Amino acid sequence: MTTPAAAAPAPVVHEANAHANQFALLGQRRFAPFFWTQFAGAANDNLFKFAFTVMVTYQLQLSWMPPAMAGLVIGALFILPFLLFSATAGQLTDKFDKTKMIRFVKNLEIAIMVIAAWGFVRADAVVLLACVFLMGLHSTLFGPVKFAYLPQVLDSRELTGGNGMVEMGTFVAILLGQVAGGLLVAMPQIGHTTVAVACLLLALVGRGVAQAIPPAPATDPSLVINWNPFSETWRNLMLARENIVVFRSLLGISWMWFFGAVFLSQFPSFAKEVLHGDEQVASLLLVVFSVGIGVGSLLCETLSRRQVEIGLVPLGAIGMSVFAIDLYFASRALPPSAGMGLGAFVNQAAHWRVMADLALLSLFAGLYSVPMYALIQLRSQPTHRARIIAANNILNALFMIGSSVLAGALLGAGFTIPQIFLFTGIANAVVAFYIFMLVPEYLLRFVAWVLSRFVYRFDIKDDQHIPTEGAAVLVCNHVSFIDAVLLMAASPRPIRFIMDHRIFKVPVLGWLFKLAKAIPIAPQKEDPAAYEAAFAKAIGVLREGDLLAIFPEGAITRDGELQPFKGGVMKILEGARAEGIEPPVIPMALTNLWGSYFSRIELRGGQQVAMAKPFRRGFFSRVGLRVGHPVPPQEVQPETLRQRVAGLLTT
Repeated sequence: MTTPAAAAPAPVVHEANAHANQFALLGQRRFAPFFWTQFAGAANDNLFKFAFTVMVTYQLQLSWMPPAMAGLVIGALFILPFLLFSATAGQLTDKFDKTKMIRFVKNLEIAIMVIAAWGFVRADAVVLLACVFLMGLHSTLFGPVKFAYLPQVLDSRELTGGNGMVEMGTFVAILLGQVAGGLLVAMPQIGHTTVAVACLLLALVGRGVAQAIPPAPATDPSLVINWNPFSETWRNLMLARENIVVFRSLLGISWMWFFGAVFLSQFPSFAKEVLHGDEQVASLLLVVFSVGIGVGSLLCETLSRRQVEIGLVPLGAIGMSVFAIDLYFASRALPPSAGMGLGAFVNQAAHWRVMADLALLSLFAGLYSVPMYALIQLRSQPTHRARIIAANNILNALFMIGSSVLAGALLGAGFTIPQIFLFTGIANAVVAFYIFMLVPEYLLRFVAWVLSRFVYRFDIKDDQHIPTEGAAVLVCNHVSFIDAVLLMAASPRPIRFIMDHRIFKVPVLGWLFKLAKAIPIAPQKEDPAAYEAAFAKAIGVLREGDLLAIFPEGAITRDGELQPFKGGVMKILEGARAEGIEPPVIPMALTNLWGSYFSRIELRGGQQVAMAKPFRRGFFSRVGLRVGHPVPPQEVQPETLRQRVAGLLTT
């Protein structure tokens, strides 16, 4: 059993983090040594595994492990420790300094590679199989550290870029490791020795770089380790379920690994039986897939304005399905031919469509996964963040095993490989839709992301004033029907809105606001019970430590001018103060929205109406949001708050 969670330590003091983009992190000690440590580890894992697989498949004649079974056995042995020891690894990471854990894991890697070197030199498959299991254990121990370290040393605006860099680095390392393993082990006479030396050198390099990683203090040093992997695994899953958005994000990431495993496992057969290519063509498919993942991962920061933008997740899911389905159509009508080499393969135009589909579906998989990882890191409690990551690793392993079982069952039922890709693409669409209905925040953020980038050019200034944690009240001028959607796009966290009950009757927008759990409010004279219920719910939002947004004018402006602020914000603050809550108030101003399609600028039947001329200002019209400094609740008065918002409108 665990003792009561200790308070999380103070965040690691960061170096100057106003870097231009995610690549600048490679010049900072808090990130660069960690990045290259995990890069070396991922490369070594794959160099070792692929060299061993090639050795068993082409060089050794083992009656007890035929070549067709080699990849399956090696893969299963590597994944097994994730199921057995992930729960323990998560506890160790929360209990101890993460930097010390990393160095311990790298020391273990050196010891394993010494044994593996002996196995390669002697061509001893039994020793190497044991090392496969031990390297799986090495990766199991490193997994929770890898994702729990980042939110401890990066701030919330760097998490997406940092995760994108790590994801890109991991897939590049996997690719380089597999290519190097295949080339080195095939060298006549000296191949086995060369692989042994390379594996040992990579382990030593990784350990050397790890020495430069700065300390990352334990987040729950009083934790008592439960060494029973089965009960602790269940406990970790229950721990993850306490935050439903985090838990369903874990399921979403695991589904991505299921999806990716289907394609990665079928590349050799797809290249040979469908594309009529040789081993080099299979390697090219792996290269294209890995590059796509890397590019997608790096694009996340650019597309998210350096915040955790989960609106990219539905975009990624759509792209994964579209290009997986198109891969079926691109590959089903290829004419039969003799086995082609790399040159002959790339000279056929039809094959470029296949490669484009692979590149794009993997690119969108990168857009899908990176924000989910960042969201889990941001929303998990620091004291048990590593155990949440451990639960994720367990689910990933189970989903990957399920992927292999399902692919085998479909092949056994007579499905062709392109048909399996089609089935997976359709299944992805169904699963994604189900997840987004369960967690509408993803869908809402996607709508906000699209609107703020493809309908408007949305310029945000000083959004660092929006708190990344804790309760706060956001107050903003009310110019149009989509003000709330734009505020969603600007905030790194979900916002609960108090909104006029009539707006819920607007087609599409009303449905979106219901999904966002906006709080309807009616005038006190019209419906006193609904009026009081709205304020009670608003105080409940602050009690939960969330963001609450209110438009103090009480209605959308009909002349483009800032209207007097009503007293609702004071009623909310008084109710919160009665419960011991003192949330800061953040003044905000939306600019240049008056005159847009969603503002009440058109005159119809003597009434000011909105949404009358769809292309009134065309696409990509410039609008903005200005965020002011937080105001202590004791200093808030409706008129002074209005003056602050008015001041933001003129900046």
